[in-house]
Amino acid sequence: MGGLPVFTLNPFAALPAAVPPVAMQVYVAVMIALVACGTLIDIVHKRSARYFFNHRRTVQAGATRPVGAGEAAALAVETIVVAGLAAGEFSNPWRRLSHLLTMYGFLLYVVTTAVLIFAYPAGAAPAPPIVTELWYLGALLICVGGYWFWLFLRVDAAAEGNSRLRLVRADLFIVALLASATCALIWARCEAAAEPLWAHVFFGLYLLSSTVLFASVPWSKFAHMFYKPAAAFQKRIEQANGYRRNLPAPAAQPAALGSDRRRPRNY
Repeated sequence: MGGLPVFTLNPFAALPAAVPPVAMQVYVAVMIALVACGTLIDIVHKRSARYFFNHRRTVQAGATRPVGAGEAAALAVETIVVAGLAAGEFSNPWRRLSHLLTMYGFLLYVVTTAVLIFAYPAGAAPAPPIVTELWYLGALLICVGGYWFWLFLRVDAAAEGNSRLRLVRADLFIVALLASATCALIWARCEAAAEPLWAHVFFGLYLLSSTVLFASVPWSKFAHMFYKPAAAFQKRIEQANGYRRNLPAPAAQPAALGSDRRRPRNY
């Protein structure tokens, strides 16, 4: 990959003079603030924190055995490895692979963007090739995992027969993420090919899509990445301390299963 010049070009160092490095640094700081504020707004609006702490007190009251600090730490590590790093909550192996590609691509993309903007802006020392290569790799992984999910693995399209072009609010995160990564790659390619007009166009689209991605936290699934590890850890605590959820009994299965197969798709 290092043999291809485009993958070693730091596009943030090739920005025009009209976009000074400090402007991009301020932009990144504002995006971080928007994510933090958006997550807090989402927590308050959905009352997630209140529900979590109330449920935690209920679990503690209904526990049949205590969970010590050492066991809790082991469960936290298990949660990070299984639910976080390995996406163990996905039973479908293809969905899990798509999620992992997108997740690790997103982490690489965000971290290397911050490194390139703050440590190697225009006028500074050139960025090490490995940093820029990881930035391109992160964007490419997002595109591979994200478009694979969008075109072939979405439940409403793959199982329910809805159009792949159908958009709902729940799609805001993945659509904005794909737009950001796609525009970033095209912008960098235009920079490498010395096409300033198209570089400016796709840089503008890159900023627009990235702003939508980070500013839409209260309305997208962005905040779920913070909730899911906490929920997975809480579930393991419940299993360890013997707490039993008061769930309704499973619904009875229909007597003639074969007849269901002949029902219309939208039954």
